[in-house]
Amino acid sequence: MDTKSGPPPNYYAILEVPENATQAQIRNAYKRAALKCHPDRLPANHPDRPQMTRRFQLVNDAYYTLYDPDRRREYDAQRHLWSKSSSSYARSTSQTKPSATYDPFSEAEANAPPHPGESFFSWAFNFFNGRSRTSSEYGDDPETARQKAEDAQFADVFEEMLREEGISEEDLAKDANKQGGGSSLWSIIGTISGGALGFIVANGPGMIAGAAAGNRLGAVRDAKGKSVWEVYQDLPPESKAKLLSMLAVRVLSHAAGI
Repeated sequence: MDTKSGPPPNYYAILEVPENATQAQIRNAYKRAALKCHPDRLPANHPDRPQMTRRFQLVNDAYYTLYDPDRRREYDAQRHLWSKSSSSYARSTSQTKPSATYDPFSEAEANAPPHPGESFFSWAFNFFNGRSRTSSEYGDDPETARQKAEDAQFADVFEEMLREEGISEEDLAKDANKQGGGSSLWSIIGTISGGALGFIVANGPGMIAGAAAGNRLGAVRDAKGKSVWEVYQDLPPESKAKLLSMLAVRVLSHAAGI
């Protein structure tokens, strides 16, 4: 039992999946959870952004741990050892989703050991990587290294979600070949998506602003040939928020069977 890292957070409850969840279920749960609590959905000065950021970090830790079979086995073993030594921990690990009386996010924060000099404590990165290994892998201090790994992890599913909604780089390439030059499809899809999310967020008047945000996404991709994630990173904060909100509406509605 690793006492230095403290008790493992309830990553199953954070992603709202059962302990026997498949990899596909874990990945889909991560998509939903990450969209729900991505801090880019809020302005930089919003009072709820720090809490949203912390939740997003825990969601990323949960996916990092549970999606990899080897890390998941080690994590389950640690949970078992801690459950044997603490009856209260054993009770909390029986929960598989947040409820009115159980918040796995708050529990993780309360159980974190002291972490001076760090904005938050990552049980997953401390346990599986160790501070020196994480830092050397990315050539940065541990917290910056963790942030880079977190961004790469979300970028992977972000681009996958966009493809699932009909925006794929393969389609763009086909369109470019047909047109004999730069692809217009990305700009068209960007404008349509932007308009749709503007309508959803602002109920009509935001349609023009949303369309402008979507066209900005398309224009950067056409002009510079960047990846979807790189384009997203270049967007102004308000456009990031609108795009994530649109994507969340679609992905969460699919999950609900709407």
